[in-house]
Amino acid sequence: MKFAGLVAGALVLFSVGALLGEWPEREVTFVFSMLRLPRAVLGAFVGFSLGLVGASYQILFNNPLASPSTVGTTAGASLGALAVILLGSGGFTLGLPAVAVGAFLGAAGVTALITGLASWRALSTADLLLLGIAISLGSSAVSLGLQVRADGQQTLQAVRWSLGSLATIGWGTPLMLCVPTLVAGGLVVALWRPLQAMAVSGEQAESQGVQVQRVRMLVLGLGSLLVGCAVAASGPIAFVGLLVPHLVRGVVGFAPRRLLPGAAIAGAGLLPFADGLARVAIPGADLPVGVMTAALGAPALVVLLIRSRS
Repeated sequence: MKFAGLVAGALVLFSVGALLGEWPEREVTFVFSMLRLPRAVLGAFVGFSLGLVGASYQILFNNPLASPSTVGTTAGASLGALAVILLGSGGFTLGLPAVAVGAFLGAAGVTALITGLASWRALSTADLLLLGIAISLGSSAVSLGLQVRADGQQTLQAVRWSLGSLATIGWGTPLMLCVPTLVAGGLVVALWRPLQAMAVSGEQAESQGVQVQRVRMLVLGLGSLLVGCAVAASGPIAFVGLLVPHLVRGVVGFAPRRLLPGAAIAGAGLLPFADGLARVAIPGADLPVGVMTAALGAPALVVLLIRSRS
C-alpha cells in the first residue's frame, strides 16, 4: 500500500515537473487539470478494477494464473466493445456510451455462460479456468473475423483501441467510472470472509455455512462489471490483473482480508505509473499503456515464477 502511494505521488510530481519551464502558466494549468490529472485518475480506476478482479479470481479459482484475461472476462468485454466500434453503432445507448454498453454486455455474457455451465455440470474450479481460456480464444477469433470484414479506418481504430490507452480529455470518463468502480469494488472486498473459507476448500466453506455457488456468481458478476467498465474506458490492458496480485501477495500474504484491498490499491498506483513511463519511453510518441504493461509484465512474471519455484 505504501508502494502504491509512492508511485501515485511520484507520477503526479513527474507530470508537474515535466510541464514547468516548458509551457506558459495558462497552458500548464489546462494541461495538468484537463489532460494529465484526469488521465492519472482514469488509470487509477482501471488499475483498481483489474488488480482487485485479478486477486478475487485467483482466490475464487484457487489458481495463481487466474485473471480477467485467462477466465475470459476481458475477451468478452473486448469482443462487445469491438463489435460496437466495427459495426458502426457509436453514440449512446440508454444514456450511456455504446462502447461501454457493448463491453459490459460482452463481459456479462461470458460470465453468464461460465456460471451457467458451472451450475449445469457442477464443474470444478480447474474446469472453469479451462473453460474461460477456451472462451477467450473463441472471442479473440470472432474479434479478428470482425476486423477482417471492416474497412481500413475501422480496422485502424480497432487496432489502436485493442492496444489499451488511458488518453482522455476532461473528467467525463473518470467520473463515469467512479460510482460503478467504487461500489462494485467495495462489494468484492466485503466478500473476503466467504472467499477466505473457499480458498481452503469448497467443502469446508459449505460446512461453515457459505453458499459457495452464490458467492462464486457474485464475484464473477461483480468482476464482469468492473472489467467491462475498465475495458470500455481504456481498452484491454494486459498483465495488470495477473501480475499485481502476485506482487501484493509477496508483501501482505495470502489472506483475502489484506490481499483484496492491497491488490486494488497497488493496481491503482501501478497503472498510472506505467502510463507515465509509456509517455516518455519514446520521445515524441504517446506509447499505449497496454504495450508498456505487456513489456514490463511478461519478464516480471517470469522472474516471480522462477523465484517462487526456487
